[in-house]
Amino acid sequence: MCSNCDYTIHGRHHHFGWDNSFQPVERVAPGSTVQFECMDSSAGQLTRDSTVADVAAMDFGKINPVTGPIYIDGAEPGDALKVTIESFQPSGFGWTANIPGFGLLADDFKEPALTVWKYDPDSLAPALFGKEGKVPLKPFCGTIGVAPAESGLHSVVPPRRVGGNLDIRDLSAGTVLYLPVEVPGALFSVGDTHAAQGDGEVCGTAIESPMNTVLTFDLVKQANLKMPRFTTAGPVTRHLDAKGYEVTTGIGPDLVTGAKEAVAQMVDLLAGRYGMDPVDAYMLVSTCGDLRISEIVDMPNWVVSFYFPRCVFE
Repeated sequence: MCSNCDYTIHGRHHHFGWDNSFQPVERVAPGSTVQFECMDSSAGQLTRDSTVADVAAMDFGKINPVTGPIYIDGAEPGDALKVTIESFQPSGFGWTANIPGFGLLADDFKEPALTVWKYDPDSLAPALFGKEGKVPLKPFCGTIGVAPAESGLHSVVPPRRVGGNLDIRDLSAGTVLYLPVEVPGALFSVGDTHAAQGDGEVCGTAIESPMNTVLTFDLVKQANLKMPRFTTAGPVTRHLDAKGYEVTTGIGPDLVTGAKEAVAQMVDLLAGRYGMDPVDAYMLVSTCGDLRISEIVDMPNWVVSFYFPRCVFE
């Protein structure tokens, strides 16, 4: 339990999708610090003992549960909800899956696959992948947001102007996130916690891991944000930089096609070099490799690069 928290929102208070008619489970004042118990993105359908058969059997109506919502006193449309990400209490368990029909290379990897991770929740030492790989960990909130102004139930899968399934790995401890408020009370929820992820989450999943997170809430009146923004507490890539990167590129007139080419080449490189099944390489790079737009001005072709940290195998 969090000794410095004003409230704890238990995991049983979760919902699927965004709807401004959901009743808040708690009402808190600005300045409050709140602990949220967050489920993994499968809502517990995948466990430490799961096999690949469980991936194929998942109920996709129960994907990405978020804990909440909570009502922040005084929050009004036009304000920004300031969310300071204080800390995480990881579980030590996670999973990464290739889900048919989902992910950047869905046309290439059509069969389900699963990696189950075990890691030290206290030291957060790099998590083992196979016999040789070690993936550095960096817990963060994958889905974090407030209710949209539009009425009705909206899918939790796509990110939105009010946040949601952002999957930004730098929404980690110390980061301050600002979200546009569109309804009274903001109606904030959080979930889909990850132990590690590369920029792009290219296979569609990271190290999906249930954990608690502690957040502090404040308001910036009439901030009139158009989109979420955030401030990090320090460098965001140093934890992977020490031994350099292997980098592949995709070049052409379409950014998504370029991204696919860059990732596919990295999958081929790792599979050939380390004797890995390509789908395992695909899942691995989703947890620790980074997609970058390297050049977007020299029309008609743009350059997308994929960076894989050499420290994973060295």
